[in-house]
Amino acid sequence: MESSSEIKTKRRVFISTGEVSGDWHGAILIKALRERAALRGMELEIVGLGGDRMAATGVKILGNTVGIGSIGAVEALPYILPTLRVQRDAKKWLKTSPPDVAVLIDYMMPNQGIGYYAKRTLKIPVIYYIAPQEWVWSFDDKNTKAIAAFTDKLLAIFPQEAIYYEKQGTNVQWVGHPFVDLMAQVPDRAAARQHLGIADDDLVVTLLPASRTQELRSVMPIILEAAKIIQTKLPHVKFWLPLSLERYRLDVEKLLKKYDLQATIISDQSQIAISASDLVLSKSGTVNLETALLNVPQVILYRVSAITAWIARYIVKLQLPFISPVNLVNMESVVPEFVQNDAIPSAIAEAALELLVNSQSRQTMLDGYTRVRESLGEKGAINRVADSILDYL
Repeated sequence: MESSSEIKTKRRVFISTGEVSGDWHGAILIKALRERAALRGMELEIVGLGGDRMAATGVKILGNTVGIGSIGAVEALPYILPTLRVQRDAKKWLKTSPPDVAVLIDYMMPNQGIGYYAKRTLKIPVIYYIAPQEWVWSFDDKNTKAIAAFTDKLLAIFPQEAIYYEKQGTNVQWVGHPFVDLMAQVPDRAAARQHLGIADDDLVVTLLPASRTQELRSVMPIILEAAKIIQTKLPHVKFWLPLSLERYRLDVEKLLKKYDLQATIISDQSQIAISASDLVLSKSGTVNLETALLNVPQVILYRVSAITAWIARYIVKLQLPFISPVNLVNMESVVPEFVQNDAIPSAIAEAALELLVNSQSRQTMLDGYTRVRESLGEKGAINRVADSILDYL
């Protein structure tokens, strides 16, 4: 007969996230949770809201949330009903099979609803990992108070994030950034080029225009126009374009044809393409931090609809110091940002060309990357996250 210490007790973990980056973070967390749980003799059942990457780990996905995310008031309208439907179905399942802990990853407004439900109805601990960046763009403390109200513990990945939420009375643990470990595992430039079949002396620019449907319309045309200008100045340049989602392939191919730009399209290898490149031309987002930790120069841009921009400026009176995570880490301008009306192809191309041909400009940016890296904490962040979650079980 087994002793009580030999019997594994099964615990259920619910993870809620959305969009491409959240799905990726969720999948990485699931792997770490299983590994750390095994060391404790714990058996886990993990269910969640996420996407294909989380599903590929073998967890039960209660609803796919990767394709129903957006940035901006107007841009969000088409996704309200699909999001509510997914959440309704998830709540029904959770009510009949309550988890032992709920873990929320970013995805602010949808996760507020899930957070309150987990806390008030299911009465289970709620842990927020990669909290919304209220410390950057909050114009009042409404959302911050909401997060504090249902969150038992907040696992912060940025030092400023930890300070901000702690001041708001939230139970905070600064775990550091998981990218410190993850990007160290990506092949270096030489190995990445060998993997992709890129010659050592090729001049390569990687284009990262879209992880959301709206960005195919609002950001990708600007990036392609800037790329055309770069090609005019440097005819030997070669463009690579990793897809964030395979279903974007047809739209991406059409846009490349429309703008008469040759680019090699690849799937599921964005980090290798970044590592292999001389420059990254990217929309603002998580990928900017990946690029910085892979030590590749970059130029960043973003644009939302004119209505959303007007609401942000005149109604919400939103004032952002920066939009890219790279610049937000130390509130320092490390990489050039071209936002909204400043997102002009000629200006973006000029900044890109400067980094491609001026070694001093490149080195200045790389020096800034060093400061960013030093502010992201020690290695082992994802294990610290997993251990903190398991402590609640």
